[in-house]
Amino acid sequence: MTYRDYNPGRDRDAIRRIWRETGWLSPTGNGEGQDLFVSIGRAFVTELDGEAECLVATGPGHVRHLQDDIPFCCVHGVTTSRVARQQGLASRLTAAAIAANVADGSQVAGLGIFDQGFYNRLGFGSGAYDHRVSFDPARLLVDRRPRVPRRLTADDLEAMHASRLARRRGHGSCNITAPSFTRSEVVERDSAFGLGYFDGPNGELTHHLWCNPKVVDGGPYEVVWMAFQTGDQFLELMALLKGLGDQVKLIHIGEPPGIQMQDLVDRPFREYQAREGGKLATGIDAYAWWQMRICDVPGCMACTHLPGRTVRFNLRLSDPIERYLPEDAPWRGVGGEYVITLGPESAAISGHDPALPTLAASVNAFTRLWLGVRPATGLSITDDFAAPPELLTSLDEALQLPPPKPDWQF
Repeated sequence: MTYRDYNPGRDRDAIRRIWRETGWLSPTGNGEGQDLFVSIGRAFVTELDGEAECLVATGPGHVRHLQDDIPFCCVHGVTTSRVARQQGLASRLTAAAIAANVADGSQVAGLGIFDQGFYNRLGFGSGAYDHRVSFDPARLLVDRRPRVPRRLTADDLEAMHASRLARRRGHGSCNITAPSFTRSEVVERDSAFGLGYFDGPNGELTHHLWCNPKVVDGGPYEVVWMAFQTGDQFLELMALLKGLGDQVKLIHIGEPPGIQMQDLVDRPFREYQAREGGKLATGIDAYAWWQMRICDVPGCMACTHLPGRTVRFNLRLSDPIERYLPEDAPWRGVGGEYVITLGPESAAISGHDPALPTLAASVNAFTRLWLGVRPATGLSITDDFAAPPELLTSLDEALQLPPPKPDWQF
């Protein structure tokens, strides 16, 4: 396989054709949002007969591990044309794109999945469950009157992106740094709208939400994102949503990290049962839509600061991505043997210490452990993860982390 950087002048029409074939772009769409989508970071194409037939788009950012921000590569678009399916192009081009981003400094890679299994072959492990909450805004238990907000449009893109980057963040949260990521989501939906407040000391946008109505006159409305810095700001945004309840009958929202939305809905079980099976059914769905993988073991361990006691062990790590990488790739995965220290000051060095117990794991499973997706004892049952019982118990005690939540759709 030969691949190269995406060239908009040369490849735009071919990529738009691929997006129409895959349903990413409607037959009448102008592709403006998709053009911005590709411009977020580095994008790569593979050609067949002189025409781009596979695209992988990536963007730079950071992922937070407790209080540390770690350089992050977001793989936010993988598409293959109809004529190039089942040729292995998407797997190999995605691997090459990750290797190029690692060479540029990324230590973790992440992506959204169309289904579980495909990206496992590249070393990605499934994330924690996210909750999607559907509720009648009139039933919100928010006893306050919001101030009159500012209407937000495409003219406020820079302010909205800065507000997203400055939002309250938790463990596992991601920031995609390129403003074109936010721009691409705004320009592609004509009926979408934003509401927010410019309360910063210099007039910055401090808290806002961006909504996409599926049916404008009654809903449902999808809250594409919400950004806030304090609990009081969050409640003001929820009061705004409640104020829509005289017209809008259903709102979908991703549950913000650290907040249990069921606390804010009046008699939620009654609502679920009354609307079950209808077009405006309320409820809470849980699904793991994202995957991540470690791309630099020493780098990620150096940014790991756990509050508990220190645990040391050997790590025998396998990485399936190597078989998909070209021979001249600047990075060959992270497979190998390490001595790992996990604690207030963590580290990874190449080698093996015969005095220590050994964990044998895939990078998929080890990433899930490191992020706190599942405990070691659970991973030993369902994933490629094996260690003596005493080490599994010690890892459970050392890695008691909040559920990782990207809080940014990609």
